Parts: sequence; C-alpha cells; structure tokens
Amino acid sequence: MRLDELLAELQARLSAVLATRDRVHTLLEAVVSIGTDLKLETVLRRIVETATRLVDASYGALGVVGEGGTLVEFIPVGLSEEEIARIEHWPHGLGLLGLLIKTPEPVRLARISDHPESYGFPPGHPPMGSFLGVPLRVRSEVFGNLYLTEKRGGAEFDEEDQAVVTALATAAGVAIENARLYEETRRREIWLRASAEITTSLLSGAGTEQVLAQVAQHAREMADADLVTILFPSADGETLRVRIAEGADEPAGADVPVEGSLPGAAFTGGDPVMVSDLAASHLRLPVRSALGPAAAVPLGTAGSVRGVLTLAKRPGRFPFTESMLHMLQAFAGQAAIALELAEARKDAERLGLLEERDRIAKDLHDVVIQRLFAVAMTLMGAMRLVERPEAATRVQHAVNELDETIRQIRSTIFALQAPLDGSDPGLRARIVHLVEGARGHLGFMPGLRMEGRLDNVVPAPVADHLLAVLREALSNVVRHAKATRADVLAEATDAEVTLVVRDNGVGLPQDGRRSGLRNLQERAEQLGGSFTAEPADDGGTVLTWRVPLG
Repeated sequence: MRLDELLAELQARLSAVLATRDRVHTLLEAVVSIGTDLKLETVLRRIVETATRLVDASYGALGVVGEGGTLVEFIPVGLSEEEIARIEHWPHGLGLLGLLIKTPEPVRLARISDHPESYGFPPGHPPMGSFLGVPLRVRSEVFGNLYLTEKRGGAEFDEEDQAVVTALATAAGVAIENARLYEETRRREIWLRASAEITTSLLSGAGTEQVLAQVAQHAREMADADLVTILFPSADGETLRVRIAEGADEPAGADVPVEGSLPGAAFTGGDPVMVSDLAASHLRLPVRSALGPAAAVPLGTAGSVRGVLTLAKRPGRFPFTESMLHMLQAFAGQAAIALELAEARKDAERLGLLEERDRIAKDLHDVVIQRLFAVAMTLMGAMRLVERPEAATRVQHAVNELDETIRQIRSTIFALQAPLDGSDPGLRARIVHLVEGARGHLGFMPGLRMEGRLDNVVPAPVADHLLAVLREALSNVVRHAKATRADVLAEATDAEVTLVVRDNGVGLPQDGRRSGLRNLQERAEQLGGSFTAEPADDGGTVLTWRVPLG
C-alpha cells in the first residue's frame, strides 16, 4: 500500500510537471505570438486575448493609462457586441482599477466586491467575481494594466496564474516598445516623404487646393486618424471654415466658431491641443459623426497662424501621443512655410507679369501709337497734293482706319493696365461679358469699343449703374428694334463716363411705352448725369447715357 501511495504521488507530480511544461510552452508561444505584429493596437488586443487564454479567464481587458492617472483606452475581450452596447461607459480608472494605477503591483482577489477599494461596475456591466490584475511596464514607465476576471469553473486565480501573467506582461512590454518604435519610424518616413512631395508640388506650380489635400492625406496616414480637416479663418476672424476634409462624410465648407471649438483653441493659442475624448470635452468639431480622441495643430507659429490642421479617431481608439503631436506640429510648420514660399513665388510672378504688361503698354504708347500718328499726319498733309477726288477719298479712309487703330491700341493699353485679380473682374470684362451674352438673342455679335481707364476711374456704384443701363439697352434692341447691327461705346475720361448704344433698327415708337427709357434716365439723374434717346442719322436709335465722375 505504501508503494501504491508513492506511485500515485509520483504520477500526480508527473502530471503537474507535464501541465507546467505545457503551460510554459503555451507561454512561450504566446510571447512569440504577441511579437509577430508591429501595429500597436493589434499588439494590445493580442496581449489581452493571450492572457485570458493562459489563465482560462472568461473576461479580460487592457487599460491604457494616460495623463492624470486615468484610463484613456479600454480594450475588452470576452464580451459580445450586445453586452458592450449595454454598458453605459467604460471604467475611468477609479476604485480597484485606480488602485492598480496608483500602486502598480499585482492584485489577486477571490471576489472583487470584497476589496475595500472596490468601486462597483458601470451600469449595464455584467457581474464578475474572481480578479487578477497585473501592471504592464514599458521600461520603467507604466503603460497600462491587464485585468482578468471570472476564472472558468468557478475556481480562483492562483499564484501560478499570477506568475504566468506577470511573465507575459514583461514580454508584452518589449512587444509594445517594439511596436512604438516601429510606429515612430514609420511616421518619420511618412513625414519626410510628405514634406518632400508637398514642397515639390508647391514649387512646381501646383494649386493650393491640391497641396492642402496632400497635406491632409499624409497627416491622416501619419497619425492613423479617421478624420482630417484643414480650416482657415473667415474675413471677420470669428469663424473657421473647413477647406479640406479627408475621411469625413460632410463636404468641405462647414463653419465652426473660434470660441469653444477644438481648432479655435489651437488657432488662438498657437499651440497644439489634444483631447482623449472629444465627446467628454467642452470643445467640438464641425462634423456630425461621433468622435473620440482628437487633436488640433496650428499651421504656423503663435502670432502668425494661417490655419488649423485637425485630426480625430473613432470612439474607443488609441489616443494621440505627445510624440505624435510634436511630429504633427513640425509637419504642419513645414507645410505652412511651404505655403508661404509658394505664395511669395506667386506674388513675384504676378509682379513680373504686371511689370511686363506695363512695359508692353508703354511701348505701344510711346512707339506704336506715335508712329501711327505720324503716318496719319503725313497722309493728311499729302491729301492736299492729291488732285483726283477718288485718291483723296482713299487717303481719307486710310487716315480714318489709322485713327480707329490708334483708339483700339489705346483700349488695349488700358486693358493691360487693369488689375489681374480674377476673383473681382473689372468693368471692361463685365461689359464684354454682357455684350457677348446678347449675341445669342440678337443673332449677331454687337460691335464694342471701350475707351479710357474704365477699370481705374469709374467707381463701383457708377459701374453697377452703367452695367444695368447697358443690360436694359441691349434688351430693348433685342425686343423692339428688329436691328441687324448694334454698336456699343463705353468711354471714360477724368471728368465723366459715357455709354452709347447705337442700332440700325426701326427707331423709337411715337406712342409706345417708355418705362424702360425712364428707368435709364432716372439712373443718370440719380448720379447727376443725363440720358438721351435720339434717332440715328442713318436710321435706328442712339442711346447716350453720361454721368460725371466726382
């Protein structure tokens, strides 16, 4: 019987050794498994899943400790989607979980509720009994904690479970550090590539919108964000408008007030702003979708912020780190400098174009017009020597053509001296647009001649009246004149601006309605000018609208 007892004891010890051997093999496999992936979020979830499998726990979680000793991320394992949806909120790091944060030492309990630091569960959380908590260290820094509950079969976690999870946590710290270093290296590569691409695009003449879209795309890839927006201030400085939206359902163009918004805080302060949960903060973004971690980085330095780059992730994702924020700030600073250099280059090109146009205008005035004028004077003098009337008529016609050419060249000179701002077209361009627009209704292209500095000397209110008069006059020609030809003359001097519209139609009716003509006269009188509507010498009508320039 003694031999049977010894054999039974030997068999039990052999079974324990075999079980320990299998557990050590499982632990080694787990250590290898968690180190096979270099994406941080995947590594963290794999750590929790491996720990629950090693100690046969029903539930597991990993809480990432952030600034202020609170849990900034909570990764659960073992809960179904329905159970997760019923939980009102994840733990914030109070009670027993807070004890692990304040005192990073392993904690093993038969029942969670028996511990004096137990704070209870959030509403909707399933009940849990046995508990094992182990801190996760990355070098000397506490990265987070592993929480394991409800050992299967109703048993309690023992010392061997604690030793296995502690060993796993040590290996996990190395895996987390490797994943961090990999993420850091990857972000730096993206940063260098993005900076080179943006600078090349800007200096090669790419549009600002295209370059800003590149900035948003690279920033999203660099920070692994779900949403990236670039906002610029409005004219009054009270709001910020989304100019680029990468990853958002809402189109660009949304406005957000500077006061009380996440990008507004970065815009006014000139420093990056980061929150772990946008929904729990008092700040906001101009999007309707739910967001969790968010950050805003100014484009430029304090006092010269040009815009704001904002990034956000879905709720529950890993928050932005300080190192990532510093990298994004450096990237945004480089992008702001590149944009400024591109604008300076465009200003230099614009200045060069203006100088070239001014040179051409001077050459036309000082050389071409003077030579044409001299030819015209020579022909005028030669007319007295011409005996045949036919020859004198031809010479006079040539002189008239030269005069018309000189007037057209002068008109071109004034057009060259007009501003280049395409967003605010000058009076000349608006007159041309109106005349060309009437072509389809008239069936022919009206003649157009413009004299003087229309874009420079005519004030905006007078220009608006002149365009309204021209629109009404061309409309009358279309509806009533039955003309086959129409000519428009717009002339500006230092004293007045004149608009003449001539057609070869049926002329003015004697007893017809003249409400449109009265409107043109009222516009002239309102500005201290005059308006006349007279029959033309060769048939048709001549409308003359003249207004003084103050």
